[in-house]
Amino acid sequence: MRIAMIAGSNRANATSTSVSLYIKKVMESEGHQVTLIDLYKQPLPFYGDAGADSNKNVAGMRETVLHSDAIVLSTPEYHGSMSGVLKNALDFMGGDHFDSKAVLSVSSAGGAVGVSSLTQMQAIVRNMHGINCPEWISVGGANREFNPDGSPKSMDVQTRIHKTVPYFLKLAATLRAR
Repeated sequence: MRIAMIAGSNRANATSTSVSLYIKKVMESEGHQVTLIDLYKQPLPFYGDAGADSNKNVAGMRETVLHSDAIVLSTPEYHGSMSGVLKNALDFMGGDHFDSKAVLSVSSAGGAVGVSSLTQMQAIVRNMHGINCPEWISVGGANREFNPDGSPKSMDVQTRIHKTVPYFLKLAATLRAR
């Protein structure tokens, strides 16, 4: 399957991006084609700005998501919400990008878990006619450390990812087969 992954942080070495890279590696090891859109490395203009729709990063993101079979959204949790750059990215897309596609929500938080950002992402996905994966991934607190090979230091985080990713991929395959 073709999977579009949007890492919604505007910081270098963001934990949410590290989690995304590890999930990407897990999915690719299963033979899936994963395209990571890193909003730190591929910044977008503000939605609604003059010329924003013709921006090459906007066009590339829209094209990637439109032609994907499934989507992963990843965000740091800032003040109980998703990042502004991820919300801005989502504003550039519509129902045709998400319609009937499985969407996995992923967060990183300074506290124990980033549930507020996850529920907000899922509300947006519903409004864009995507299908939320009932499982999600949230990495928080001391579990935000990674090994040099990119794997999470926490075995609990690794276990969660290795449980959730196959579930998500099965959901995505089922939806694509319809």
